[in-house]
Amino acid sequence: MGKLPKVVAHRGSSDDSPEHTLAAYRRAIEAGADGLECDVRLTADGHLVCVHDRRIERTSNGHGVLSTMRLAELEAFDWGSWKNPWADLDDEADLPSPDLRKVLTLETLLSTVRDAGRPVELAIETKHPTRYAGLVERRLIEALDRYGWAHPKVGTESPVRVMSFSWLSLRRLRVLAPGLRTVLLMDRVPLRFRDGSLPTGVSYAGPSLEIVTAHPEYVDRAHKHGHQVHVWTVNAEADVRHCHDIGVDAIISDRPAATLKTLAQMSALRG
Repeated sequence: MGKLPKVVAHRGSSDDSPEHTLAAYRRAIEAGADGLECDVRLTADGHLVCVHDRRIERTSNGHGVLSTMRLAELEAFDWGSWKNPWADLDDEADLPSPDLRKVLTLETLLSTVRDAGRPVELAIETKHPTRYAGLVERRLIEALDRYGWAHPKVGTESPVRVMSFSWLSLRRLRVLAPGLRTVLLMDRVPLRFRDGSLPTGVSYAGPSLEIVTAHPEYVDRAHKHGHQVHVWTVNAEADVRHCHDIGVDAIISDRPAATLKTLAQMSALRG
């Protein structure tokens, strides 16, 4: 029986709680997730916030382009009601927690990881293109430096790794923090990397579920080049089982509790 893949909560336990809210991440930690995944974008006044989309309409009751807004503006919006729009009409429901509705800063998420009470990894995706270009990576390294996580000492690893679809973003990070692990996200594998290799300095491969479903042999190819394979976004039980069977190293899922349960069942049956 091979080693179980790690389970990384995609935007927190986002199947259960509003994505990128503190509540979603706390739920993932309580469920036993090995790691958390978030996206980061830079506000107009220089704060990194955990939001996936360029525009804020899908996950808040506000409107506009995030990068044109200051943090205080974003904090005035509700970032959770879209998940359960009828909650306010339920007289028997508890009052909504601010953790379900407030925009989440990266700083708050970093402190949550630090204070989790057990080792928890954090995979941070930089979103590009953006009007701020390399300023995103500089602000990210500054934030990680405050926790001692940007430049791990020899023989140690930071709990943080940075992911991006942008090679340029990962190249900037290699210059700013050469000891930090990086993941190249791929919705298709470029021809030159189909042998399992990656750009110079990139630590891990981050293929989509569709890639490893159509080409399961890619996992072995990446392993032969010394690279871990972290697959996104894996929610169905059959896909979790497939990812385990082909030997992926990490499963990124909206449903970390269910994914952990499936892996535990597989371990019990095959162990």
